[in-house]
Amino acid sequence: MSYIPMPTTPTDSTNTDVHRFDAGTDTDGRARTWLKPEQVEQLRDECLTDTCPTYLQDRDETIITLAYDAGLRAGELVALDVDHVDLDAGTVYLPSRIQKGNPPPATLELKRETVRLLRRYLRDRWKDTDALFPSRSSKRLTTRSLRRLVEKLAIAADVEPQLATGGTGSPSDVTPHTLRHSVAYRIIQVDGGRLEDVQLRLRHRNRQTTDQIYSHLVPR
Repeated sequence: MSYIPMPTTPTDSTNTDVHRFDAGTDTDGRARTWLKPEQVEQLRDECLTDTCPTYLQDRDETIITLAYDAGLRAGELVALDVDHVDLDAGTVYLPSRIQKGNPPPATLELKRETVRLLRRYLRDRWKDTDALFPSRSSKRLTTRSLRRLVEKLAIAADVEPQLATGGTGSPSDVTPHTLRHSVAYRIIQVDGGRLEDVQLRLRHRNRQTTDQIYSHLVPR
């Protein structure tokens, strides 16, 4: 995992959804819902069933995989263009304008599995658009459509998210930001990483934000 500021800027595309932000936090500022790795796999598996139209299955599995690998916000994911992805380098580039708060551009390294799915998806996708993820009816997926997709998959797969208050929630509580919170859970609980690692991957400007949202995930 890495966070590498990059000076070069591929083509940016304007997207009105970029700065819509669903923090998915509770009244104490903690991550409200997250998934365990096996639950994310359930969402991926569900993409390859009748829940999704056949021609959208590769797209939908790639969306879930990329969001969970890179820890992208919903607005960032739908704002990505094809030329923001470098399959040979195994990276995704985030221009300042698609990130919350317009921080410096960033390039995130991706796992081999994510790159494999992106390569397959881009080779076979049904619609040729500048946007990495078009929808059935338009050239770019919206955050609303993304939220509906994630919720639909969670309900169909009966995935109950983990709750900050303890126990599990309803599948309808699973949102794109749940996947972002799930990255923090994976880094801390599965990979044995630290809050500093979470801050780098999720691109928080300051450590205080990371501590407030995710310190309750650190084993005591």
